[in-house]
Amino acid sequence: MIETIKTVLENTQNRTPMVHSITNNVTINDCANIILAAGGTAIMAQDEREVEEITSHAQALVINMGAVRAQEAMLRAAKIAKRNGRPVVLDPVAAGASTLRREMCSRLLSENLVSVIRGNASEVRALAAGAEQETGVEASALDSVTEDNLQESAAWLRSFSRRTGAVVMLTGAMDVITDGTRTAVVRGGSAYLRRITGAGCMLTSLTGVYCGANPDILLEAAVTASEVMKHCGETAEARVRKEMEGTASFRTRLIDAAFVIGFLQFLSISTTGARSEERRVGKECRSRWSPYH
Repeated sequence: MIETIKTVLENTQNRTPMVHSITNNVTINDCANIILAAGGTAIMAQDEREVEEITSHAQALVINMGAVRAQEAMLRAAKIAKRNGRPVVLDPVAAGASTLRREMCSRLLSENLVSVIRGNASEVRALAAGAEQETGVEASALDSVTEDNLQESAAWLRSFSRRTGAVVMLTGAMDVITDGTRTAVVRGGSAYLRRITGAGCMLTSLTGVYCGANPDILLEAAVTASEVMKHCGETAEARVRKEMEGTASFRTRLIDAAFVIGFLQFLSISTTGARSEERRVGKECRSRWSPYH
């Protein structure tokens, strides 16, 4: 798996995928910046009069339910992406909080327009079970994946993935990612990710970058996004603790870390000077990733 992650990162640096994001205004700047940091290019168009043209030029489409007012734009863009064989990454932000969001997600899924779903436990459960228990964007403490319920959670995630035909990323303290047959569990990360706005949105954007550059290996691209985000969280937390900084600095350090990973991969393609650092990052990834069958 480590070699596959390196391949995903290398393809991203070589191909510089354009990611069209229809995302919420709260996190739009952070999402654009992490796309650029990871090696992609970003365009954040939401006007329904232009999204079809914009999406036709993009290598991936990210749809975030925080931009729920742009429903017509979402549908038009998703249909163009589907027609062109481009991956569509759906972030069902607060999908259980309102009928409007839940119905929009259901429509995208029913028309087979989604390639990857990335959400926290309560958001994914709301889609999978039609639950209406969510009250916000944070996963309930009683609705999360733990070591105790991992087998059960992985089973219903695989079932949901097969039903939708999409790779499903359930993310949190422990990430579970499946394509309905293969399942990966990614541990690690930083508790600071819960202390800033938009960490999940940035992870979705990161997933869009890697999927856009690797459309034929979407599970591997999703696992790479999870690994990278957790590594970046750990790196950013270490830096802010050392400098006695706060959560605003953590957010900046998080994006910096995503850039450094991509930059080291770029150097490894161009020279031999960064090979040892690349192997060090790879070993850290391997220590967290485990296949779950």
